[in-house]
Amino acid sequence: MSPVSHARHCRAVLSSSCVLTSIALLGAFSAAAQQSASPHLLPPVEVDPPHKPAARKPVVAGRSHARSAASAQRPVAPAAASPTGIATPAAEAGRSITVVTDKDIATQQGRSLPDILSTVPGLTVVQAGGPGGQSTVSTRGTSANHTKLVIDGVDVGNVTNSNGAPDVEHLLTADIQRLEVRRGPQSGLYGADALGGVISITTRKGDGPAQATCSIETGAYRSFNQTAGLSGSKDQFNYAFNIAHLHAGDVPVTPWQLLPPGRKAIGNAYDNVTASTRLGVDLNEAWTLNALVRHTDASLLFTGDSGSPSFPNATQSHHTDRQLTTREEAVWSLLGGRIRNHFGVNYVNNWSYDLAPGNPAPTIATGERIKYDWRAVAELSPRNHLVVGVEQQAERLKAADVLAENGNKAGFVELQTEFAKRWFVVASLRDDVDDRFGGHGTYRIAPAVILPVTETRLKASYGTGFKVPTLSQLYQNFPAFNFFANPNLKPEASIGYDAGFEQPLFEDRLRFGATYFHNDITNLISFNANATSFANIGFATTEGTESFVAAKLTDRIWLRADYTFTRAVDASTGQQLLRQPREKWSATATWLPVDALTLSATLLRVGDWLDVSRDGTTTGLVAPGYTLVNLRGDYALSDQVKLFARIDNLFNRHYQNPTGFLAPGFGMFGGIRMATSGLQ
Repeated sequence: MSPVSHARHCRAVLSSSCVLTSIALLGAFSAAAQQSASPHLLPPVEVDPPHKPAARKPVVAGRSHARSAASAQRPVAPAAASPTGIATPAAEAGRSITVVTDKDIATQQGRSLPDILSTVPGLTVVQAGGPGGQSTVSTRGTSANHTKLVIDGVDVGNVTNSNGAPDVEHLLTADIQRLEVRRGPQSGLYGADALGGVISITTRKGDGPAQATCSIETGAYRSFNQTAGLSGSKDQFNYAFNIAHLHAGDVPVTPWQLLPPGRKAIGNAYDNVTASTRLGVDLNEAWTLNALVRHTDASLLFTGDSGSPSFPNATQSHHTDRQLTTREEAVWSLLGGRIRNHFGVNYVNNWSYDLAPGNPAPTIATGERIKYDWRAVAELSPRNHLVVGVEQQAERLKAADVLAENGNKAGFVELQTEFAKRWFVVASLRDDVDDRFGGHGTYRIAPAVILPVTETRLKASYGTGFKVPTLSQLYQNFPAFNFFANPNLKPEASIGYDAGFEQPLFEDRLRFGATYFHNDITNLISFNANATSFANIGFATTEGTESFVAAKLTDRIWLRADYTFTRAVDASTGQQLLRQPREKWSATATWLPVDALTLSATLLRVGDWLDVSRDGTTTGLVAPGYTLVNLRGDYALSDQVKLFARIDNLFNRHYQNPTGFLAPGFGMFGGIRMATSGLQ
């Protein structure tokens, strides 16, 4: 196996793990870009505090922006995961945002974050096999480590990963209330790692009388999944407890063409137990205390590679990942809530364990991140807000041969304004002072205007971003493979902009739009010419267009189609970047034959892309595209009991993404979901 592949990802060191190696190669070669994204395609949706729905509303699977015009007027949960916490009508946002609610997740029946994001137009999701296979998500042609993942305001990027990317494959959806995908450089508010965009998740918060929920699901690949939850509020106290278990016992991943004659493939086995708690108490009119704890324990048995040339091992490798995420917060309100001060402490701990056949000892790595933050949200006047904040963060990496630390201090300000009720501007400015790299300023401005008479919405944004090298890239050496860290690396930087429109017709029963985006990334971190270290050698350009049309044919039938074209290239050579399909389109139909039954079908087409072989020794491969058809259905027996079923890959399309790793074929799943009241 390529020594560079081992060095690219600290979890893969000495593990002979082809799963980790191939995705590590993705991080290396696609550091210059990976993916396109759709604009915010929602009809105007006012974002209000959470409440119990008055009636059952149909939604299009997987994307709240595909809802009917009628259901789109229903208020949804606030964007509490954002640093500002300001409720903003979607039509007034100049930024490109896609929103997915808990109702969408229930309809789509996605069990992990890659399941949900794979249907969001423009996002590129690469997963080595089925559940638990190492996954990456990239935004608008940027690499996977340029998309920041935030859960309830906590950055959950994995310090033990060589490129710092989050472990999206282990994030289950059972407790997600709202998910936002924000495209374009976001460092002006979120800081480093947000060159391409931000995935912001808000978990469920207790509200109203106590409610208990549970679900059981089984199906293909010896799957057996369960969830349970309890949430509610009483007087000044709110609470939410959730636990989810995902199990897949036999998922085919290794293509038979790669196996030695006479050897049978061994399917992956995956277990994930995630428990989360969210608590809040109003001490008085001025003070509120909030706390959240989230713990994930995931284990994957998979087939790695060994030998030269490499071939799949006869016995499996073992990978375990444990993550603890906490946030404690105090909120101090002044002037009747016109000014809200948030004081918070975030802590994230990642622990990874890898054991491969033939290795006498496991490879263990621990990463920690702690951040102290304060932000104030001031209402200057109705629908005009000013946000200011400061934060201090420290990261620590501990592995067999390295102990490294780094810190960062930052201050930011954001202004959200409305002019004449049809012109809106959001502008942010941030300054980071890294302990090693010094100061770096970033900014973003995003105007939007709604034209009179036609109600055409015009939007645009322009911003900058940056990313400092990770502790692994700076300090972690692999002398056994002649690969060494580079303490002289410089931060990556980007400039990006977009512009687009949305047009409603026929009282918003028909809506269409398009957006153009462009990103330039400099000081890109990749391998040096000898493949013995990292270097700032890259310059990438990504640009493209995203178009959509959504129609409410009747009160019970909705249709939506999206098309994305992306040009992501190495600016010095003009070569298409790794694993970045030029074209991607999808179509979704939702039908409500009777009030209790919801049916939906999604067609997804992904075009060809440039790839490398499973062991990384063969480059320049053109991976063929694929077409998937997925079906979903649920039937409410009552307000407390619902039956559901889904079919993935209806026509059993065989494809590899990435090359060398089979994607799951035809799979049928079904189960039952129960709640004491108000079942989703």
